[in-house]
Amino acid sequence: MSKQEQDYRAVVRDIVLDDVNFVQFTAKGKIRMGQSAPWRQVTVRPVEIKGARQLQFSYLDERQDITKNYGDDDNLLDKLDEILAIPYSALRVLTIEQDIQVQVSKKGKALIRYNDPPKGTAPTLKHNSDKDLPLPDNRPDAYLQAVGIMNSQGEIRPRMRDKFKQINEFLKLLEHTRALKEIEYRPVQIVDFGCGSAYLTLATYHYLNTIKGIEARLDGVDTNAHLMEQAQAISHDLNYDGACFYQQPIGDYQPETPPDIVMALHACDTATDDALAQGINHGAHLILSAPCCHHHLHAQMTTVDPMRPVLRHGILKKRMGDILTDSFRALILRICGYKTDVVEFISSEHTDRNLMIRAIQRDNMDIDAFVEEYNELKAFWKVTPYLETVLGDGFRVLVKG
Repeated sequence: MSKQEQDYRAVVRDIVLDDVNFVQFTAKGKIRMGQSAPWRQVTVRPVEIKGARQLQFSYLDERQDITKNYGDDDNLLDKLDEILAIPYSALRVLTIEQDIQVQVSKKGKALIRYNDPPKGTAPTLKHNSDKDLPLPDNRPDAYLQAVGIMNSQGEIRPRMRDKFKQINEFLKLLEHTRALKEIEYRPVQIVDFGCGSAYLTLATYHYLNTIKGIEARLDGVDTNAHLMEQAQAISHDLNYDGACFYQQPIGDYQPETPPDIVMALHACDTATDDALAQGINHGAHLILSAPCCHHHLHAQMTTVDPMRPVLRHGILKKRMGDILTDSFRALILRICGYKTDVVEFISSEHTDRNLMIRAIQRDNMDIDAFVEEYNELKAFWKVTPYLETVLGDGFRVLVKG
């Protein structure tokens, strides 16, 4: 074993055994050539069981998710060393004070990075941390079973756990906006544009109507006829009378009642802009968008000083185009009277499309500074965002004064 391997394993071991500061340890990533691992990912975190502190090991592969708890009398150190002996390429140790990430090369050389932890990091010590989730995994749920996330015994299928976490993170974001409390009349009207397989669409309907007792109606819109038929069939089986699905382009959709909440979750490229325009034009109180791929603005970008060193590299130009597109979207929403922020939707370990644009309608917003920022950004990059184009003359009047 090389000195680098010994060093990083000793670092990880010491931190995981720290009863005061340790929060979570995750080991995953590609296994080095010629070697194998019994688990796709292993997560270790502290829990409290019957007043005693133990370490909970969660072993995840494609078929199952096994959780075991170990205390000092259960050969805890041996169990930890078993995990550290597996040649994972990516390890992360989170403490109250640090976020430590280890990248291991094919030759076993380790690069250790020390960062500040996310705000509010602390051990939960809950044996079942999912009890506080909007849709918990400790009891049968008709919706989760209908879409195949939970089996007939009320257990989350291992291969669907990422989708389960994504749904709960979205529902928590929805709650945190407090927009539901600001919409005083019922039913709440929701439209999900580019809804695809409708996991999050139906989860939202289920959560509001069944879990929260808030009367809500929902329309899902997508161009994929098969997926719309499939979603409608699930709605019928669950007796979701207020959920309807339509196969048509986003721009062609005309709601019978203006939506209170507009969602666009991973709508491809300019479909996100079409959805944002629908929300703005109909005066939606809340708009939630998790953008997917970005191509339209990327094609317009040309080399401009002093960005030449960035734009000469294809991958950096693409990422810059992604950031620029979403920056324009957030600015346009602010100019149109929405308090807007961009947040992490879900950890990047579950999906790399993990940004959420969150916009809440506010009256009497001072937009002059945002208009100035928008025009300066456009002039610098010499581009025209698609969302400006689809909003048309009404928006151009706002930004030209």
